[in-house]
Amino acid sequence: MTYFVYMLASRRHGTLYIGVTNDLARRVGQHQSKAISGFTAQYDVTRLVWYESYERIDEAIAREKALKKWRRDWKIRLIEEMNPEWEDLSLVLNP
Repeated sequence: MTYFVYMLASRRHGTLYIGVTNDLARRVGQHQSKAISGFTAQYDVTRLVWYESYERIDEAIAREKALKKWRRDWKIRLIEEMNPEWEDLSLVLNP
């Protein structure tokens, strides 16, 4: 099974959210439809701007926890290395 660590943003350089899942397309869809109330629904954080995949859940969770401790400018740099235009990557996900 593949696990994903991902970052969502409200807009370019906007509010960020970091999460982990085993079904990226489904989870991003939940954020975008606001199916689950909480932080992302409250702040309209729905644009998938970055993700990484892992084969082991413990590695994915460790990466998520580490990223949550990072400084904001480090997170922005990480996003811009993969996605310089902050495009919504969910538009190209394969279900």
